[in-house]
This record gives sequence, C-alpha cells and structure tokens, in this order.
Amino acid sequence: RLVLRADTAADLMTLNPLSVRQNASVREAGAFLIDKGISAAPVINEAGHPVGVLSRADLLIHDRERTEHAVPEFYHRSELLAPEGEPLPRGFQVEAVDRTMVKDVMTPVVFAVAPETPAAKVIEDMVGLRVHRLFVIDSNGVLVGVISVLDVLRHLRA
Repeated sequence: RLVLRADTAADLMTLNPLSVRQNASVREAGAFLIDKGISAAPVINEAGHPVGVLSRADLLIHDRERTEHAVPEFYHRSELLAPEGEPLPRGFQVEAVDRTMVKDVMTPVVFAVAPETPAAKVIEDMVGLRVHRLFVIDSNGVLVGVISVLDVLRHLRA
C-alpha cells in the first residue's frame, strides 16, 4: 500500500518555477523551453501573476498556422526596395520575422491552488481537471511554486 508523505501543496511543490513573461517573443520562449528541457511553463504578467501556460504544443500549433499563411520566400525585385530606396538584386531572400508574443499563443487558463491546500485536494484537482501540473500562488496571486505529477509520485512511499 502506498502512502502520500505530504500534508499540503507547499509540501509537494517545486519552489520558484521557471516561467515565461507574457510579452516575450514566441521565438525567445521556444528557445527557453528547449534550453531548459521543459515541455511547458507558466506565463506571468509584470506583477508575477500567472495568466496562462505556454507548452511546446502551443508553439507547434502557432508554427503550423504561420506556415499555412507564409510570406513568400522570394519576391520579384520590382516588389522590394532597400532602406535607401534602391532596388534589391534579383532573388533576394526575405526572412519573415515572427513578432508574435507569448500572450498571443499561450493557453489562457491557469489551474492553481494555495500553499495550504491539502495534498489530497491537490491530487483530486489534478485528476478531476485532467492536468499534469497545478500552479501554487500566494495570497497576492503571485506564482510561488508548481506541482507536477512527478512531484506527487516522489512523495509516495510504501
């Protein structure tokens, strides 16, 4: 028989989770997720309040939609001018710069609990909501931790 060795969300959570700012570029956020080896991160506003979640799936969907409405890779030289107004050489390649921000592609839903939430309630919420992680916010709404399914499993003992 397995026993959960945690009383509250604070016992289960990982402190100071990695997060992404809502005004970061999608390109920066994608590099961040890859560099840190994580599949998703909470998105926070300027006050440190969670406003959504950005996952690799969100980035893939954005990339697919962007590809479907892609800017042509090549333009006819008559269509383009250099900054000083002079014509560009034939076949000049133009890279489409993606200025999309995280807030435009994130999942704008945050499932959160307070640090004092009973551990059993945390598990009940995760199962009921069918989520792999819950965020922990303090009384001011600031993100202070995250609880993943792996965090819960680490607290099970025989």
